[in-house]
Amino acid sequence: MCGIVGAVSTRNIVPILVQGLQRLEYRGYDSCGVAVYADGGLKRARSTDRVAELLAQVDQDHVTGTTGIAHTRWATHGAPAVRNAHPHFSHGPGKDASGKPGRIALVHNGIIENHDELRAGLRAKGYEFASQTDTEVICHLIDSLYDGDLFDAVKAAVGQLHGAYAIAVFCKDEPHRVVGARAGSPLILGVGALGGENFLASDAMALAGVTDQIVYLEEGDVVDVQLGKYWVVDKTHKPVTRPVRTVQAHSGAAELGPYRHYMQKEIFEQPRAVADTLEGVQAIVPELFGDGAFRVFKEVDSVLILACGTSYYSGCTAKYWLEGIAKIPTQVEIASEYRYRESVPNPATLVVTISQSGETADTLAALRHAQGLGMTKTLTVCNVATSAMVRECRLAYITRAGVEIGVASTKAFTTQLAGLFLLTLALAQAKGRLTEAEEAAHLKAMRHLPAALSAVLALEPQVISWSEDFAGKENALFLGRGLHYPIALEGALKLKEITYIHAEAYAAGELKHGPLALVTSEMPVVTVAPNDALLEKLKSNMQEVRARGGVLYVLADADTRIESEDGIHVIRMPEHYGPLSPLLHVVPLQLLAYHTACARGTDVDKPRNLAKSVTVE
Repeated sequence: MCGIVGAVSTRNIVPILVQGLQRLEYRGYDSCGVAVYADGGLKRARSTDRVAELLAQVDQDHVTGTTGIAHTRWATHGAPAVRNAHPHFSHGPGKDASGKPGRIALVHNGIIENHDELRAGLRAKGYEFASQTDTEVICHLIDSLYDGDLFDAVKAAVGQLHGAYAIAVFCKDEPHRVVGARAGSPLILGVGALGGENFLASDAMALAGVTDQIVYLEEGDVVDVQLGKYWVVDKTHKPVTRPVRTVQAHSGAAELGPYRHYMQKEIFEQPRAVADTLEGVQAIVPELFGDGAFRVFKEVDSVLILACGTSYYSGCTAKYWLEGIAKIPTQVEIASEYRYRESVPNPATLVVTISQSGETADTLAALRHAQGLGMTKTLTVCNVATSAMVRECRLAYITRAGVEIGVASTKAFTTQLAGLFLLTLALAQAKGRLTEAEEAAHLKAMRHLPAALSAVLALEPQVISWSEDFAGKENALFLGRGLHYPIALEGALKLKEITYIHAEAYAAGELKHGPLALVTSEMPVVTVAPNDALLEKLKSNMQEVRARGGVLYVLADADTRIESEDGIHVIRMPEHYGPLSPLLHVVPLQLLAYHTACARGTDVDKPRNLAKSVTVE
């Protein structure tokens, strides 16, 4: 979610810090800032505008330094305002918080749950607070514990923190040293090659082009970063050695090319992304998911899927496949709910996490909760091979969507579905429930997916016509049945995310149990209508809408015999695609949300209040 960059060098590191923030902009943020050691003290610039404005401010104020930290913030505690923006400075006991900065500068990702208790104790010692944030509490806490050694002060401070954090801290009294710590939020160390410089960041992407030598810090680690050296201690404060990995991170935001927004570009990248995700799959074998997968798949008797947001809807779709094709009982849980309820653990369950970034805090916490209950057979479907999710799961399937810049997920969703369909087939094969003929048919269908997706994308002009109707609406209803009910949910989510239109999705059979009361001529009703076993039932639900004056917008397979007429607008899908149909039907819903947002003039790639990688609870 938020972005952290820190550096210790012999050169001016402000351009590196700001460039690192620019590479993390796609995650979403509402303020940004940078702080450096300069002229014997602390100097900073902060802004509630974009990083480009921060860069202009830095240039105007001549902010330079060889040690510094930078941050993009997504507001949790305190409104988006300059006084709440990071980096925060300590002020020392008894000093006016609006006066000169003290000695500690700090940036923080995460949420400190006991900040009120800590704040009260610090106020009793004379500390004053300039912000509403939990982050400033950490800054003053470290200042209160500082006795000449920043590393010792940070180690003592994190022992008092309850919650999630990744922090980077420096002190004006030790100007060539930055200390980092993490628990529940990602933080990495970048080992530089120039003049002994070293770096901290929340994501290796922030350091692309600066260093490809990355150390992934583990839960509870504290790291001391200095010129030409660094060391790490674990959560018990014992020295540890973490491996240095060569990571070829993306070196910057992809070019937009002929597209207006990254979201549009990523929608049109889906044929390639799915093709890349399935590249090299010549046969259905459990080893696609890692060494030892066959034994694990043979031993499991059920599946538990943990995910959030769009990834949760991909899991809901996979439930139909896993139970219908592999005949394996499957539960799908919202990660943030699962970890806080009493559940019945089953050691023979395959726990599957789904995450675009692999750093989603709620999903990671749910995974660890499941492991703590004795469910150690874990697998992730993830787009980032170096993420915490991949490192903490026993098995993995890495989707190859590439970097997704737009906050509203599109190609990550379809590649997740591709990976989950492969998982379904691999489990069916391990259980002896997949014949050679069925395997061949499924492989043929998967190979055809890129061409089928391209054909659906050609429907864009018709979707644009729909979007002109939707642009003036404030409410919408999405309907689906069976395998396509989660696709209706995803379509509603996309519309609300980027257009700010209130949208709800229902299993179409539920209309008569309440939602039908909402239907009027001003409530467009989007219906996903593949030619499957539930088609005739769905047609009856559509008639219920028409009888109440509702206007239908129908995505219909070619052979459904649903025609456009007064009050019914039909876009005909190029072909029926059986169990893989959800990958095709979701694409027009993505395009509908995108073009409606364009018509309404919203910020498509960076919708209000949202962030890309949600690393707080």
